[in-house]
Order: sequence, then structure tokens, then C-alpha cells
Amino acid sequence: MAKLAVIDLAESSYSNQNKDLLEASRYCGCFRVINHSVPGSLQSEMKAAVKDLFDLPDDVKRRNADVIHGSGYMAPSPKNPLYEAFGLYDAASLSDVDAFCSLLDAPSHVRETIKTYAESLHKVIVDVATKLAESMGLKDQNFSEWPCQFRINKYNFMQDSVGSDGVQIHTDSGFLTLLQEDECVGGLEILDPGSGSYVEVDPVPGTLLVNLGDVAKAWSNGALHNVKHRVQCKAATPRFSIALFLLAPKDDKVEAPAAFIDSDHPRLYHSFKYEDYRKLYQSTGLQAGEALSQLLI
Repeated sequence: MAKLAVIDLAESSYSNQNKDLLEASRYCGCFRVINHSVPGSLQSEMKAAVKDLFDLPDDVKRRNADVIHGSGYMAPSPKNPLYEAFGLYDAASLSDVDAFCSLLDAPSHVRETIKTYAESLHKVIVDVATKLAESMGLKDQNFSEWPCQFRINKYNFMQDSVGSDGVQIHTDSGFLTLLQEDECVGGLEILDPGSGSYVEVDPVPGTLLVNLGDVAKAWSNGALHNVKHRVQCKAATPRFSIALFLLAPKDDKVEAPAAFIDSDHPRLYHSFKYEDYRKLYQSTGLQAGEALSQLLI
């Protein structure tokens, strides 16, 4: 079982938290946050709303079309036969959230839950990103206008799929991911840098999990760790999770700030457009950090 750092977002004295946050981001690329301002009742309401969405007919689900490459509904496929997901871009925009709900003819109570949850979770992900930048010595980073994407996941686990992959090994393509896990069904595993093996991340109700992605590694000039992870079927029970991805700068340009570059730390990655990188990541199947390696200088 993975032993993850726990970051208290309500901690008034942040010096120790700064150190713990930076260490977890550099070594593991994964940590938990507590006191994050998303009420447990809202998390439960969102899970119920998500279940309602997955009960929709297939033709209605497919109305959730791409806004950017790979941002819409994903049906089960030969590569990931147990997995399906909705996508919502840009979750930071309430008008986009409303449009997503309208396309799916979501009832009013589901629509209001999703809008409230999106607004609440966006505040948390901006807070986490800001604290991470501050722990690296950057005080003027504005993450509030960075686009975000919801990925609302269902793993159709059955008895004959126990021991199978729910989704393949990958890193996330964006900056960081805020994840509400299924509090009843585990299966998430991360690659432990020390042992080189995958270790299980058991759900902890009420907390949110943070994963760092490829953009974080490029933006930090290699200082931050883009964690490899996967989902395994552990039980014959459907598993739901809700991920909010903070993707990339508003202008779509990803590059390390000048503060991270010096004679001892030369620039590692070419500047790139996130949308171009996303297409490379998804079209080539190089989804476990290999795509980012192609942008090394």
C-alpha cells in the first residue's frame, strides 16, 4: 500500500507544509489533501449525479462530443473494454458546465449539483497549484484562468474481470489532477519510484488525491514528477471516480519559467503548445511519459 503525504490546505503555518508538498511533488508526484473546502455531502451528491449520467442511453451519452481533442465521451473500447467516461471542457466555465448538462438533458437537480461541484473543485485545484508554485519560489503565478477538464469515470467491473486492467498504465497529460476516488472500491495503483513496482492507493473518504502530470514536469524543468498510474479490477463492483485536470496556461504555451533555468539547470524541454502535445499523446499511444520524452532538447 502506498504511503502518501497528506497536505492540510487549511494549515495556517505553511512552512512545513511547503516542504512536504514540494518533497511529495518531486519524489512521488502524488499526495492527498485534507481540509479542502469541498463538503462530504457535496461529494456524495456528485457521485449520485454521476451514476445518473452513466444510466443514460448510449445515443445521449455520445452527445458529449469533443471540444478539444479527446475531451468528450469515451465509450468502452478494445483497448479499455471496462472503462467509459464523460469529458467536460472547460470545467472552470459555468457556461460550459451548463452546456454539458444541456446536451445530456440532465435534470435540474443533477445540473445544479454538477455546477456547484465544478465551482467548488476549481477553487481547490487553483489553491493547490498556487501553493505548489509558491513552494518552488514563484509568488506571481495565476492559475485561475488556466483551462480545466472534468473526466467522469466508470469502470464496469464484473466477476470475470477481477485481476484485469481497468485502464492502462499512463501519466496525465496536464499540469495536475484533483481526484475524488470511489470510497467503496479501490484499484488505483501508482509506480513507486523507490521500488520500481506498482503499489495500491487505498481510498480515504473525504480526502482528494492529487496527481502531477506531464505539463508539471516540463513546466518545472524536470523538477516535478509525473506519476505513472493504472487502475486494476479488485472486485466485481462498478467503480466511479471524478477527476478535474488543470491542463496548461491560458495561452496554451508550456515552458519552464526563467527562474528554473540557470547554468546548473539548463532548459530540458522545447516550448510546446498543449493542444499539440495532447494530440501527440493520444494519437500515438505514448501515454506513460514517452510522448514528453520526444520534446527533450
